[in-house]
Amino acid sequence: MKYIGPHVSAQGGVENAPLNAHAIGSKAFAFFTKNQKQWYASPLSASSIRKFREYCEKYDFKPFQILPHDSYLINLGNPDKEMLAKSRGAFIDEMERCSQLGLDRLNFHPGSHLNKASEEECLKLIAESVNIALDETKGVTAVLENTAGQGTNMGHRFEHLAYIIDLVEDKSRVGVCIDTCHSYTAGYNVKTARGFNETFDHFDKVIGLKYLKGMHINDSKKDFGTRVDRHDNLGEGFLGIDIFRMIVNDSRFDDMPLILETPDETKWEEEIRALYAMIR
Repeated sequence: MKYIGPHVSAQGGVENAPLNAHAIGSKAFAFFTKNQKQWYASPLSASSIRKFREYCEKYDFKPFQILPHDSYLINLGNPDKEMLAKSRGAFIDEMERCSQLGLDRLNFHPGSHLNKASEEECLKLIAESVNIALDETKGVTAVLENTAGQGTNMGHRFEHLAYIIDLVEDKSRVGVCIDTCHSYTAGYNVKTARGFNETFDHFDKVIGLKYLKGMHINDSKKDFGTRVDRHDNLGEGFLGIDIFRMIVNDSRFDDMPLILETPDETKWEEEIRALYAMIR
């Protein structure tokens, strides 16, 4: 079964996320549990938590269909000790928010070395950060997202993600989210049938499909191997439409959230319908 939906707004309270997702025919959704551009936020109110859970139950959104995303400010591989501590505290807070909402996973970008440490040192810091967060929380899986490799961001090679996972102590609570735009611009040719299959065979060999906990299904405004992160609406970028037809007809991507992060939200409802119509 395929579960498709966009990254929806939670403006006005997290309880609005499932309402916004249901309104456009989603069977999955992503959202921010707090303002993604601020370090601190007030705790979730008991009313918001209760309503979020009630709306998820009402509209049949189970935890495995929901992929919350952490703040863009967080850098779990930051070589600066003060900023690393700040990032770790914020990440733990986000994990706790997910737990309060009854959710079982939190998506995050691994981190950046900022040209202040080696790639290996950065990857070790990220793994250490994940271990600390898992020790401080319960029930929520830390889901590493592959990146385009823009700037000093780590995670654009599957080997980076595998290295982090290998150092995580509780492997039952770590996973991966694959972004199609990021994959393509990082140098994985998921555009063609051959490249698509080679990419996910490589993923299975290097990381393991058992770790795949969700996908971000986006077209790309930038071409293959450019290592630039710019999403486009489905079929309007360099990826084209065939890759998305392959995804929705591949059983490897069943029973996980398939999340649209395409830029024109007025097209989300149309994109959801089109993706379901592609299923043979």
